[in-house]
Order: sequence, then C-alpha cells, then structure tokens
Amino acid sequence: MKLVRIAAMTMIVLGLVFPAAFAAGNAAKGKALFDDPKAFGGDKACSACHPDGKGLEQAGGKKEFHIMGKTQKSIEEAVNFCIENASKGKAIDPNSAQMKDLVAYIKSLGKMKGKTGGY
Repeated sequence: MKLVRIAAMTMIVLGLVFPAAFAAGNAAKGKALFDDPKAFGGDKACSACHPDGKGLEQAGGKKEFHIMGKTQKSIEEAVNFCIENASKGKAIDPNSAQMKDLVAYIKSLGKMKGKTGGY
C-alpha cells in the first residue's frame, strides 16, 4: 500500500512539474532558431548580430527594450522587431512555440553569465 502511495505521489509531482517546464519553452530549440538564418524567412540569423547571444545576457529580465530608436514593451515585441527589421523576415506569433523557445534561449543567456564558457 505504501508503494502505491509513493507511485501515485510521484506521478502527481511529475504531472505538475513537466507541463510547466515544457510551457516555458525549450532553450535548445530556441538556440537552433536563433542560429538559423532561414528560420523566419529573413536573410540572416539572430546570431549574425548577437554571436553566441552576446549583448542579450540581461534581456531576459527586461520589461522594455529600445532598439533602433523604437520602444518595445516586451521581449516578444523586441524579438519580432529584430526579425522584421534586422533580418527582414516575418514576425512570429508571440504565443507560438517558436517564440516561447526563442525567449527561453534568451533568458538562459543570463543564467550562463559567469559560468565556465559563459559570458
């Protein structure tokens, strides 16, 4: 009986933890998009302007961005601004899996700062 309770509790915990992790986005998929010049129909990758994410280490915690003299009110707006203006690509849905993955990657850059091989 104790084993059944432990198994049930484990399933409940995993059921609560994993969906939250997947909903937040996948940084590895985001990095692949970040490095792909054709990902959004443009002519260059995000990494062309931000090699290895340089310059974006603090972006994950910001609420407002100022790019090319314009103000963006969210990280998603800033990403789309860069896709459209720097890469000449098509903006992506702010609620899409691609956007969640890109944002997860950008947020991971701040966590990597100061680690071996980080920024």
